[in-house]
Amino acid sequence: MVIASVGFQSNWFEVLQADFMRNALVGGSIVAIAAGLLGYFVIVRQHAFAAHALAHIGFPGATGAVLIGIPVTLGLAVFTVAGALAIGFLGKKLVDREIATGTILAFATGLGVLFNSLATRNANAVTNVLFGNLLAISSDQLVVFAIFTLGLGVVIAMVARPLAFASLNADVAEAKGLPVRALGVTFMVLLALVITMAVQVVGTLLLFGLVVTPSATALAITARPFRVGLVGTGIGLISVLGGLVLSTMFNLPPSFFIVTISFLIWGVTLVATRERGHVDGGSSTETDAAAAEERPGPIVAATATATATATASATASEGRI
Repeated sequence: MVIASVGFQSNWFEVLQADFMRNALVGGSIVAIAAGLLGYFVIVRQHAFAAHALAHIGFPGATGAVLIGIPVTLGLAVFTVAGALAIGFLGKKLVDREIATGTILAFATGLGVLFNSLATRNANAVTNVLFGNLLAISSDQLVVFAIFTLGLGVVIAMVARPLAFASLNADVAEAKGLPVRALGVTFMVLLALVITMAVQVVGTLLLFGLVVTPSATALAITARPFRVGLVGTGIGLISVLGGLVLSTMFNLPPSFFIVTISFLIWGVTLVATRERGHVDGGSSTETDAAAAEERPGPIVAATATATATATASATASEGRI
């Protein structure tokens, strides 16, 4: 077995100025922004498993696209959106959603194995779907990514408040007349489009580190949805841009560095927030209880913050949905 040599590339700055690197920088940044826009809702709706599953559900779409000779992005989008619609309609409750997600995932994986066995003429395309290939993003894909992200931003701006309310208190939101099921399906379709883009950056196997981890890290820092979006997007951009620079400097896959940076920021944040939570720790039960009330868990705090905001605007929002 021959192991590739790893060393510092002295011409890394010149490589960064190449056209394919510019495409990678722009494409990765677009995906990080899209993931940041949706990441808060992924966490509070407890859709982390669904996000991971949708990436794998898109795998047979990618292999099927290779098999019949159509763009891989199109195949990914068709299968991820179809899977999202199925999960959205079949899984209203968490337990139902997880069962539906797992069942659809198993069927889609079986299809992927079948299509992969038939599409032997282009194994590289399949490998790129599994592990990502940010350096292969084309100008046409950048246009598609930009359209997806623009559409995502417009829809999120329209439904953010009612979606937050339905995500955190579905029963009350439904009682107030909000279309909880329609909001859930809309969210799943938006998530499917983000997954379609992110798979081409880090692949199905590493997707969690770009779509979920930055927003989860942000939620450990702040409970406010808008700030979670900003911080999560910032972490995603740092991960993508830093990962690309490091991959150029050491001639290694960018996906590894992207998820590693995201992981390290998450780990440091967890340690820092945990230490902050123990700074004022006292010996009495009353002190501990008071500290716990002042520093609630991130999702609990997010729930309280978003529910208060969404409830205040629910009556005005429901007439526009």
